[in-house]
Amino acid sequence: MTAQKPATSAAEGSPRAARDIVVVFDFGSQVSRLIVRRLRAIGVYSELLACTATVEEVTQARPAAVVLSGGPSSVYEEGAPHIRRDVWNLLLRKKFHPEVTHTPCGAALLRNFAQRIARLELTWNMQHFLPEQIQRLKEQVGSAPVVGALSGGVDSTVAAALLHKAIGDSFHGFLIDTGLLRKNEAADTLVALRECFPSLDIECIDASAKFYAALDGVTDPEKKRKIIGALFIEVFEDAVKQKNLNTQGTYLLQGTLYPDVIESKSYKGPSHTIKTHHNVGGLPERMHLQVLEPLRDLFKDEVRVMGRALGLPEERIERHPFPGPGLAVRIIGAITPQRVKVLQEADAIFIQEIVKAGLYKRCERVSRGDRVSGGFCWSWDCALFQAFAVLLPECQSVGVMGDGRTYEATCALRAVETSDFMTADWFRMPLDVLAVASSRITNEVRGINRVVYDISSKPPATIEWE
Repeated sequence: MTAQKPATSAAEGSPRAARDIVVVFDFGSQVSRLIVRRLRAIGVYSELLACTATVEEVTQARPAAVVLSGGPSSVYEEGAPHIRRDVWNLLLRKKFHPEVTHTPCGAALLRNFAQRIARLELTWNMQHFLPEQIQRLKEQVGSAPVVGALSGGVDSTVAAALLHKAIGDSFHGFLIDTGLLRKNEAADTLVALRECFPSLDIECIDASAKFYAALDGVTDPEKKRKIIGALFIEVFEDAVKQKNLNTQGTYLLQGTLYPDVIESKSYKGPSHTIKTHHNVGGLPERMHLQVLEPLRDLFKDEVRVMGRALGLPEERIERHPFPGPGLAVRIIGAITPQRVKVLQEADAIFIQEIVKAGLYKRCERVSRGDRVSGGFCWSWDCALFQAFAVLLPECQSVGVMGDGRTYEATCALRAVETSDFMTADWFRMPLDVLAVASSRITNEVRGINRVVYDISSKPPATIEWE
């Protein structure tokens, strides 16, 4: 950790303006972004830069203090990453991890560093940021039209609410039903969005037949993701063209979050592609749209806080994450309308039982010894963050229904607890909840006669099966 005098003032029109900032230099650590989150949680605005950042990049950030986050490389290795000597002026160092949840009084240590050593003001909170962002959007967009894909998830809903607050009804939203959504997802989401934004132009497009046809016979998960991503762009592009908008002067709303921005700033060593992320990459260039990313400075928890400040209903804000490719990555093997329907029913039952048990909504908990300010988010201990069902392939087993023999599919139930989604542990679901869910699924869902519970952690497993 290093405290230093602020450099030249930050650019106007960004969260850096008129705030004390802590810059976290990333040397490749898996927990670098956690330091950023913990500092924001106590009310200090923080950003992440690669350890190789130039003097100009650091000066532009106007840091009042910096934190050096380590990495896997040894300082004795040839080509080991290092920070430029003229970037910082060392005053204080520490060598452990106050940002992780199991460190006693970790948040208190970060608070003392920020307030007592670096003498920073705790100005990073929603009361300040929300009106600033609304004003920025008004100035940036003006009366220009904005288009965007709405999924009913937290990010797209909060982005639409923020934009609606800033520019009114100049936004055109498209809800694309891929046929791979959860049970009744398209209809329920459309109703919820129209309740939130009665005057907003929202159109639902049923493209399920196109997606089923494109995925026919495809079993490789990477191929599934790429097919879905490409077809999603095609359907969205056609929908926008139907509006007869001048794309040269139109903005594309995207729900980019700060972790996405971090990926382009972090120090990167050799890595492998685990999974391709589903997004609308390439769409702005193809359609000559200007990208609008009003949430790019926020973490997921901060987006939820913004949603509450904008008056969105709690059930919209607290929804569990859902993958962009939808149920396609939760159906192992080939995708068919029948297999999708089977999984939709099983997944709906599992979530119903979790809700009945009062486990669906996360609880705000603080590590002992930590004090949390009225900033953006809480210091989260682990709680249930995501739960879903998975339909297994070519994994039929013998069962008994009534007096008859069955030979049907196996369903896996998955629930995880995590504070950051970088690592996750399997959730210790009460056995009575699992028992009821299993009984209901095998009795009510035609095509499943066996239910198992996934107790794999991340790593080595990933949260999603594909």
